[in-house]
Amino acid sequence: MRKPLSISIAFIVRDPLPPTRADLLTLFGAEMPRHGVGSELVGQSGGAGPVEWGGGGMHAVGSLGSRYASVLAPAWDLLGLARAWRRRKPDGIQVRDKIASGLLGRLAAAALGVPFLYWMSFPIVEGFEVRRDEIARRGRGPRWLAHAARAAASRWLLYRLVLPGARHVFVQSEAMADWLAGKGFARERMTAVPMGIDAALCARGRIVPSLDPRLDGRRVVLYLGRVAQARGSGFLLDVVEQLAPDVPDILLVIAGDAPSGDEMAWMRAEIARRRLDQRVLLTGWLARHEALGYAVRAEVGLSPIPRGVLYDVSSPTKLVEYLALGIPGVANDIPDQARVLAESGAGLCVPMEAPAFAAAVRRLLHEPGLAADCRARGPAWVRAHRSYAILGRTVAEAYAGILGRGA
Repeated sequence: MRKPLSISIAFIVRDPLPPTRADLLTLFGAEMPRHGVGSELVGQSGGAGPVEWGGGGMHAVGSLGSRYASVLAPAWDLLGLARAWRRRKPDGIQVRDKIASGLLGRLAAAALGVPFLYWMSFPIVEGFEVRRDEIARRGRGPRWLAHAARAAASRWLLYRLVLPGARHVFVQSEAMADWLAGKGFARERMTAVPMGIDAALCARGRIVPSLDPRLDGRRVVLYLGRVAQARGSGFLLDVVEQLAPDVPDILLVIAGDAPSGDEMAWMRAEIARRRLDQRVLLTGWLARHEALGYAVRAEVGLSPIPRGVLYDVSSPTKLVEYLALGIPGVANDIPDQARVLAESGAGLCVPMEAPAFAAAVRRLLHEPGLAADCRARGPAWVRAHRSYAILGRTVAEAYAGILGRGA
């Protein structure tokens, strides 16, 4: 950046407030203010008033938080936008992953004479369609009809009214930008902002390794993240079964929770059914520092992501975290992961097939030179390409061009 910006953005988000996701809290609460970009977040937070973060660089305007919030969200977002406008007239209105509120944001931006921006971190319409099709497999009753109507209306609103009215669209990955370009949207009006990490939090030297005795004397392989049947988490157990015959001291640590108690019970039952209790450690929810403590005891990190329309355009955080921590990664070939491993040389990219994953893990466990090269390359690549400091600069430069200020 040649000179600091002086930009304010009203930003309608799906997340409850105050935000906890790093791509909101770190990117907009810490990094954007360094570039002179202030943001007023609008979302649901139980009726709380404005709250200040980042030394005045980010504020939040909370609205109704109740069982009616999802139905009334567009109206409450509009009221929140009005409150944000009264606080500080923004230079642009941005909406993230909301369709009805996206349309209202576009109309409000037109009425107020400022650019409308959209931030798309997930193919939400396609997610609605996947849910519709899941319900259809159990029968096409009133519930299916409601989901089908939601999917159809959302597709028409997003692709016919919301995105065409956006001055610029921020997307989750280069693959998502290419996917939207294939739908007819101008590629030059998109900026890819993949998931990143706070380099300071992932500095290996600052992390206290776990003292869990169950890790002692084992070849530890790590999965850092949530487990769920929809994510194909049983695949992790398939990989362990492939490794067990020739790596008898293998231990897979699954450091994370499930979205529901039923999902966690399913995973525990699968581990028991396959008699992998001595080869798989499922920790459940951990505080971040505890999860990282387990991570730095691992020799290899796994990131299997199912292929398909929902995940092919995603940007998984776990692989970048492994590399930042100096852990060689084994990941499958969704576009973002393939790109990360090709550019960094810090791991192995293979198809999401248990024999292929097991063979890649086996190589890293049995070839010390290869593993050492991967460990050495990961942290530097992440600092140069996927830290929020770097991503923040990319976003600020995009805002400068879109809103005609600075840079």
